[in-house]
Amino acid sequence: MNIVFMGTPAFAVPILKAVHKYYGVNLVVTQPDKQVGRKRTIVYSPVKEFALEHNIKVYQPKRIKDDYDTVLNAKPDLIITAAYGQIIPEILLNTPKYGAINVHGSLLPLLRGGAPIQRAIERLYSTTGITIMYMVKKMDAGDIIAQRSIPILSTDTSEVLFEKLSYVGRDLLLETIPKIVDGEIKATQQEEQLATYAYNIKREEEHLDLSLTKEQIDAKMRAFTPTPLVYVLVDQNPMKIHRLKYLEDALTHEVENGTIVEINKDEIVVKVENGYIALLEVQLPGKKPQNVGDFMNGKGRSLLEVGTILK
Repeated sequence: MNIVFMGTPAFAVPILKAVHKYYGVNLVVTQPDKQVGRKRTIVYSPVKEFALEHNIKVYQPKRIKDDYDTVLNAKPDLIITAAYGQIIPEILLNTPKYGAINVHGSLLPLLRGGAPIQRAIERLYSTTGITIMYMVKKMDAGDIIAQRSIPILSTDTSEVLFEKLSYVGRDLLLETIPKIVDGEIKATQQEEQLATYAYNIKREEEHLDLSLTKEQIDAKMRAFTPTPLVYVLVDQNPMKIHRLKYLEDALTHEVENGTIVEINKDEIVVKVENGYIALLEVQLPGKKPQNVGDFMNGKGRSLLEVGTILK
């Protein structure tokens, strides 16, 4: 069976690894290399790194909707995608004998789109999962082949949940492929009226709104960790927050949301809508991340004090 695998981030690697081990992958399609940092260092996607290590042919079109002949020439019997990052043209969806399937990080029709794992945490979902579906022209709207759910823990960051779901996706896919090949699948249509969307994170969303509740702030922090992180403004400069927690204390300060009410050895305590959060690790532009103790012994001492209002 000729299999073309399309994916880009670390989430897709365990899935690719398993498919290649048990079936063999003839072609990997992944996003173009990135240039990172001031030196414009070329960085490969995790999927490309795996493919090169295992001598799998790699194809990296800038726009696959305009440049797909290499995939057609591979004559795939099955196309598998997992967080590829581009819309697949309809000609590729209709070509393979066994179809084109996607391993998606949500329980569809909930959270269609490019950031389902982050949005599930941000929106305080208690459960999420993996959906394997047939791909159609409309985004994440194809018939559902299989699903598996897992709980979202209060400590889960997007990084942790990405890893958990990558292995759930791997296992579910390995169970599903033989059923597809043997014609045993009875796919079900998605209930369109239940669809919700999880669009990619926009830059302006990184600015942390301190008028949210402490639970919402904690959830957004975990959803945006380790990237892109959230920030607050200090003297109009963004201060990134690498770690925070919310406090159980009852609300006693009658001050504006975002006001620093306490600074101690390890924490900067900030008033929010229904209580307090504590900043634990922060980063100023051009500086390395620092725990609050080191930060307040240095630059932070001249920037922050009790009563300062973070925006």
